Amino acid sequence: MHALIVVGHHDPQSLTHALARQIAAGLTNAGHGSEIADLASEGFDPRFGLADHAVHRRLAAPPADVLREQARIDRADALVLVYPIYWWSLPALLKGWVERVFSNGWAFDYEGGITVKKLRGMKVHLVGVAGADSGTFERHGYGEAMRVQIEHGIFDYCGAEVLSSTLLDDSEGAAPALHLHTARTLGEQMFADCEAMA
Repeated sequence: MHALIVVGHHDPQSLTHALARQIAAGLTNAGHGSEIADLASEGFDPRFGLADHAVHRRLAAPPADVLREQARIDRADALVLVYPIYWWSLPALLKGWVERVFSNGWAFDYEGGITVKKLRGMKVHLVGVAGADSGTFERHGYGEAMRVQIEHGIFDYCGAEVLSSTLLDDSEGAAPALHLHTARTLGEQMFADCEAMA
């Protein structure tokens, strides 16, 4: 099995990148493959522009950079998003990737008031890296906000299934090693259900 791990952080030395590498290492340990899509170092442009608007209105084909990202997703058995939580949401780099790549005609078909979900069968894992502790997130209803905004608003809208949503809190504290262990375990167990059914 193969996972596409998409990293939405600008600093290759960040905990976010280290977590993505641990997920990939866990996948390797379990006999699976992965590809890390480092959006910042690859220079992905997250700005939804006129060309993207034309795609949405079905007036043009997707630009080459969007087609490349869609092909990477199509090759994967699971999509993993690893990102810092900025302002209680996805960072702009990753949000823009979603806006441009999950386009009308590929992720969904919307025409005449009817939406067809085109990503049925896609399996998704979300790994959010938070500076605050879990109590702060609970008090403010962040878990429910994530379910509504990201799990339902993005992935369910397209028919994809979010299998796990992991919040790694207090990331600026003294014990990032625990988070790295959690990430490796996520990678090792990502396809365990598929193997059990085989």
